[in-house]
Amino acid sequence: MALSRSTHRYDTQPGEEWENIIQRASQADLAVAPGWYSTIHKAYGHRPLYLWGEDDAGNRAVLPAFAICHWLLGRGVTSMPFLDAGGPCGSSGPLLSALVDRLTSEARALGAGHVELRCVTPLDLPVQPSLEKVTLILSLPHDPDRLWRKLDAKVRNQVRKAERAGLSVEVGGVELLDEFYGVFSINMRDLGSPVHGKAFFREILESFGKAARLTLVRKGGAPIGGLVSLAFKDTVYVPWASCLRQHAPLCPNMLQYWETIRRANKDGFRRFDFGRSTRGSGTYRFKRQWGAEEVQLYWYTIPLNGRQMTRVSREGNTWALMSRLWRRLPVGTSQILGPRIRKYLSQ
Repeated sequence: MALSRSTHRYDTQPGEEWENIIQRASQADLAVAPGWYSTIHKAYGHRPLYLWGEDDAGNRAVLPAFAICHWLLGRGVTSMPFLDAGGPCGSSGPLLSALVDRLTSEARALGAGHVELRCVTPLDLPVQPSLEKVTLILSLPHDPDRLWRKLDAKVRNQVRKAERAGLSVEVGGVELLDEFYGVFSINMRDLGSPVHGKAFFREILESFGKAARLTLVRKGGAPIGGLVSLAFKDTVYVPWASCLRQHAPLCPNMLQYWETIRRANKDGFRRFDFGRSTRGSGTYRFKRQWGAEEVQLYWYTIPLNGRQMTRVSREGNTWALMSRLWRRLPVGTSQILGPRIRKYLSQ
């Protein structure tokens, strides 16, 4: 006899029930943490579509998503925007499918052109996933000294080079936000990419509390690099990191990553997630040098009503031209305009 399944939508930020479900789910990733509900909604105004389901056998599952609407780009629903993963999370395959069906129904009702699901495990869907992206994960040993010995000699030498140059690392919270954002926004401007708003990072720090930390690397008293780390279950994630290009010969990025990895290991976490990359890219090679292993990501796009939302591709001549023009902007201008654009770029 088939099990009866029911699905529901949260109208407010999910609480203890959601937490209990994701704590038991083996595939639960940072993207399903309830803190994103308020972070993304408050920072960018996107509509949350947080679903949960249950069946007669007591199985439960969740599916977080946001609707992103733009007058030119159209409407789409993504689980989860700005993050590497998302998708349904739970122990029952049929229940996960029921949540996807509910999400597509909600998306159609909003007039969305597509539903995007970013998953850490494959789903049984009628569309094939994009396999372009992987995340890079470093397993952390129980012995911090062993962690250092396991690193490639070149990595250790670059960390020592930063230390010999007198660079220092400071770890904190919202009190470091202005300095972090100064470095981050300059680097994003130099990369030719619209920057997230400072309010986005402030909401992360407030929503995730002690699980969210800012790390700064300093030359003298001046910040020259910084990263955001988020702890979830047994893993520490680094979704955003930047260093000022002119200081690259001093290896500040190597020092800030090492200190974050070392602290994660010391605090008892078992994994360090460097975040997504495209195989063979510069960021991919940077993460692999630490000994991180790639884990496949499965990104599905389900078209709705025969329509496909217009996407801003980061490949090709149009994006290259936009990037060159963006690099010429004053930093202050990029800080004002960047978040107004970045909020609609779900990647």
